[in-house]
Amino acid sequence: MKTLAQAQTDGVVAPLSTRPDSAGQTPATDTEWPEQSRSERYIALAIFLLSFFYLCIFRRYSWVDPDEGIILQGAQRIFDGQVLYRDFFSFFTPGSYYFFALVFRAFGDSYLVAHTALAFIGAAFSPITYLLARRVCSRQASLLVTFLMTVTALPWRFVVIHNWDSTLWACLALYCAVRLLERPSVPWAFAAATFTSLTALFEQSKGAGLLLGLGAGFLIIIFERPESKIFTRDRLMAIVVGLTWPFLVTLVYFASRHGLTTMLAGWFWPLQHYSLANRVPYAYDNMTGVARHRIFDSASFGLRLFAMLVFSARTWVPYLPLFGVALLIRLTFRRWRRASLRPEWAYYVLVSATISGLLLSIVIGRADYLHFIFLQPIFFLVLAWVLDGRSIRNPFFSRIAPVVGLCLSMSLLAMAAKSLFVAPSDRSVITRRGSITTQGPGTVIEYVQAHVAPGESILIYPYQSTYYYLTQTYSPTRFDYFQPGMHTEEQLREMLADFSAHPTRVVLYEPTFKDHLREAWPNTPPGALGRDVLAEYIMREYHPCTTLGSEILFMMRSDLKCPNEERPSP
Repeated sequence: MKTLAQAQTDGVVAPLSTRPDSAGQTPATDTEWPEQSRSERYIALAIFLLSFFYLCIFRRYSWVDPDEGIILQGAQRIFDGQVLYRDFFSFFTPGSYYFFALVFRAFGDSYLVAHTALAFIGAAFSPITYLLARRVCSRQASLLVTFLMTVTALPWRFVVIHNWDSTLWACLALYCAVRLLERPSVPWAFAAATFTSLTALFEQSKGAGLLLGLGAGFLIIIFERPESKIFTRDRLMAIVVGLTWPFLVTLVYFASRHGLTTMLAGWFWPLQHYSLANRVPYAYDNMTGVARHRIFDSASFGLRLFAMLVFSARTWVPYLPLFGVALLIRLTFRRWRRASLRPEWAYYVLVSATISGLLLSIVIGRADYLHFIFLQPIFFLVLAWVLDGRSIRNPFFSRIAPVVGLCLSMSLLAMAAKSLFVAPSDRSVITRRGSITTQGPGTVIEYVQAHVAPGESILIYPYQSTYYYLTQTYSPTRFDYFQPGMHTEEQLREMLADFSAHPTRVVLYEPTFKDHLREAWPNTPPGALGRDVLAEYIMREYHPCTTLGSEILFMMRSDLKCPNEERPSP
């Protein structure tokens, strides 16, 4: 085994698992990293399997989340032979669309298959979080934080969305970067760069924040250790190749499909439009006034107390990464003052710098509490450090850690209980994409499937593309949804032109959508809430037949009769 001096000379982080733990005891192992311990490998495998089996509980649950249809319907379009950007609009990078299209191709096109893949992604978070935390924390603390992350992160919003798979690539990139720091080699350099590039191809802002954070962390380490041999010529070449090859493959593919120009326009579209309507205050809770009144005002005293405990995590989880930023600043300036620190310094710098970069990507994009939950597999490393991080806690934090851990664990367990026991369980609905379990008396899916043929074009307006996927229907335009203030007036008129040229038999229209718009997107420009030319066309050329659920109108073209051949009275 290398001595500490040799490890510092080679630019390698000294062994972590052989150092004293928070109780001053050295673990009974002679290995350098948890991966080299058979017991730790078995624990990591067991964590993955248990996490997967737990998350599979949620596979059939569906809240018919309007955002879920963005990826699912887009993947379905690709599965049917369409090309992203050229045949339908998106401002996301293409990773999630093509990933789920590939999953459909390999395992079948169904809602259950998509959610099983989602459970696999969520299960993969757990061993990565555990192994990263285990480097500086005890086994008990690492297992506790991994368990709390597993039961709260993905279950809180178990929907197919680009935030989850991009977080998996970010986790893998950070893990490979830590391994590169510990044992520099060309494979680890190539893997870290590849996963960073893939993160950007699944979510551009997260990939940019990850690249910034990893780059800043390594620069700080190299600045402190000029003799470091982490980045040799071969490893730098591997990093360059790893960063570029996924983008080159993507560019060649879209160029061959005559969609390169529209792809680039889609990638740069958010720079002018996304933040305009999506910017929210830090840790914005997204809760509507009606929901807040129902939960906190009209419920019994006991339920209000439980609700306060459930939603308390939403108030403090967004502030957890700020401790990582503070730690980065503290460790950086202590090293510049040549203060004495243990060898874990490089690990803490690299991980906290990555956390800082990812935090910046959230703040620039949309800083609501959900985007912090999407990154819990990485942000919860800070929680592990607070509870049992070696070499960074002062005696005061060490004394209060058990109390802090108990309080935060209760908050997160209540959050997990809400996800598990308040999940949709009222009834089963047979959709054209398989059976789902949902909540409430909604009748949209059944009614549409009874009166619209599979593969038929209908217009669902403005924002509920999940119904397209579940009912096996398609938009007559390049757009599967429309968000005022984020999509432009020109895009709305493009939708109107396409729709009026090929009017469908059926329209599902939600006339009250704008009433809820300012609660979900409070920064929506007032001008975007004015005249809606497509809504005017719908009300002029279509007549309502029935109200589905509580707010969605099933409408037929004016020259056609309603399915029951009766028009409702005015």
